[in-house]
Amino acid sequence: MLSNFTWTVRVYYEDTDAGGVVFYANYLKFFERARTEWLRSAGINQQLMTETHGVMFVVKSTAVDYHAPAKLDNELKLTVVVERMGRASVQFIQEAWRINGEHKELLATGRIKVGCVDTQNFKPSQIPSQVMDSIKTLEPRAAD
Repeated sequence: MLSNFTWTVRVYYEDTDAGGVVFYANYLKFFERARTEWLRSAGINQQLMTETHGVMFVVKSTAVDYHAPAKLDNELKLTVVVERMGRASVQFIQEAWRINGEHKELLATGRIKVGCVDTQNFKPSQIPSQVMDSIKTLEPRAAD
């Protein structure tokens, strides 16, 4: 594993269904936001990467296991762990935890694979060396 990163988010009304429970697909949004913040922590601006290198990250596959529901106004801790890095892809394990004081409860676990693609033809492209180097230098840490 190359890095471990955490990011905190609060559940808003817009994240929930009529019963006040986080809609299942919104965990993918939470995971996406955490990965974006993870990249920022490495000094990687995705828009600049697109403009400079002509490549971007796209989600190739996802699998999410749901363990318990998050509800309106819960504080969630999202984790980002790099499971595997290839020349043109990154495989992540991500978790969503409910935080309530000292009590923590695992809500969802996701395995997400992203690929680097050329912005012109959307075919796989090698992750730029500067981006790869920045990712590899990330130390396991938390950020909020």
